[in-house]
Amino acid sequence: MELHLILLFMICASVAAVESKDLISGVITLSAAGLGLSLAFLILKAPNLAITQLVVEILYVIILIRAIINKDLVLIKDGRWLFNTISTFLFIGSFLIFAFFALKELPNFGQPIMKVAGEYLKSGLGQTGSANIVTAITLNFRSLDTLVETAILFTAIIGVLAIIRKVGKIYDPEKGKR
Repeated sequence: MELHLILLFMICASVAAVESKDLISGVITLSAAGLGLSLAFLILKAPNLAITQLVVEILYVIILIRAIINKDLVLIKDGRWLFNTISTFLFIGSFLIFAFFALKELPNFGQPIMKVAGEYLKSGLGQTGSANIVTAITLNFRSLDTLVETAILFTAIIGVLAIIRKVGKIYDPEKGKR
């Protein structure tokens, strides 16, 4: 049931992003859809994907807001501060409600869910031959997942660095300065 609500939230946020009149509202509503995806990963018991999605969301929101902040200040200049304030509080309230239900689904401290981990622990040494179970899980069972997560994080960091870098001045050898 919670997953259906989050999917409905993501669809509504995506439609709002497409229908928004200015760029900054589109970026914010699109990031809300990405946040919903991160919550869906948490409900589906994939916290590593949720963390990766959240990092990518934060980085691309920084990139997009940095790219459009000087071009799109219509909401601030038009005096629509009441709409901005109400929509901000609605977003924060919906985030807190979804976070409450997502955190309520976590197991109690000291009572882990051991379905997949139990299988790894039981058959890890026999299938991999590695005495270190952490290495066996990371390199044999989860290697492709770890590689893709690392590639996503690396690409996001390179993208942020490419956007926020300062453009250097060209050296002019005739003048001896930049």
